Amino acid sequence: MMNLTRRHFGVLAGAAVLATPALRARAAEVTLKLGHLANEQNSWHKAALKFAEEVAARTDGRVEVQVFPNESLGKEIDLINGMQLGTADMTITGESLQNWAPMAALLAVPYAYQTLEGMDAVASGEIGKQVEAEIIAKAQIRPIAYFARGPRNLTSNREIVTPDDLNGLKLRVPNVPLFVKTWEALGAAPTPMAFSEVFTSLQNGTIDAQENPLALIESANFNEVQKFVNKTEHVRSWIYLTISEMSWGKLSAEDQQAVMEAAAAAQAHERELFLADEDRLAKALEDKGMTFVDSDVAAFAAKARDAVLANVSAEIRPVVEQLFAAQG
Repeated sequence: MMNLTRRHFGVLAGAAVLATPALRARAAEVTLKLGHLANEQNSWHKAALKFAEEVAARTDGRVEVQVFPNESLGKEIDLINGMQLGTADMTITGESLQNWAPMAALLAVPYAYQTLEGMDAVASGEIGKQVEAEIIAKAQIRPIAYFARGPRNLTSNREIVTPDDLNGLKLRVPNVPLFVKTWEALGAAPTPMAFSEVFTSLQNGTIDAQENPLALIESANFNEVQKFVNKTEHVRSWIYLTISEMSWGKLSAEDQQAVMEAAAAAQAHERELFLADEDRLAKALEDKGMTFVDSDVAAFAAKARDAVLANVSAEIRPVVEQLFAAQG
């Protein structure tokens, strides 16, 4: 499940944002449509535009990438299905691919990656290569770059420093069984709920707290109904820029190489934007009156591990055990 809400994205009315026309030296021989759920201000969208620009430049206009934000080309699962059928070309997607490739669940396991550097080492290393290979083999979709997502943090109206501070806290979580079971083990009372209902539920006291990356905390205006951002950093994750294997197979070897080089440039560009945005978001939320709390991440991680291992699939449990062991 992606960490971006659909509620706060504007509607693009189906219009595409195209690669820079000046870079197209001639009519495109191949057009790739890249649909995603983020809005135009999001770093994923800006990276997608960078990718389109780089592809046009590196192929002398032979390959054109059209970028469709705001779900204007379709919802995530619909795009994945379309890519498998040959009716869609590209999207940005992550652990939703576990519906086809179980190893994709590794993209968002609680406390599996405690630092951005640690996550990078996994995403770009041998485990990441195994994940990508399984996605290609079982989902018929090829990851060509990855983007980091901000860590999920807990907002509330009381400070949460250790798991003992949770004490039955009524906490909204996405409808992800692993997340529900982990928060139960930590001592909270997790309540799965659609994101569109969260603000009102916090306002009227149906729930006490919620957890999300800073970008969502800001865009949803949770500062109006929550006082604290407790830095539990319980899920770090990444997400892939992907292309349909059918679309990939239609490209020449030369253009495939150009696409991969463009994807690398887009990944580097997105990382710069992501790091700058995380700093901006923290300051913006503080300026809006929220207080950041340095939660005891080690205590949360230690208490969560057994629940995580008990609730991940058998296919990825040995890898999760390995990731936990590497943290000591």
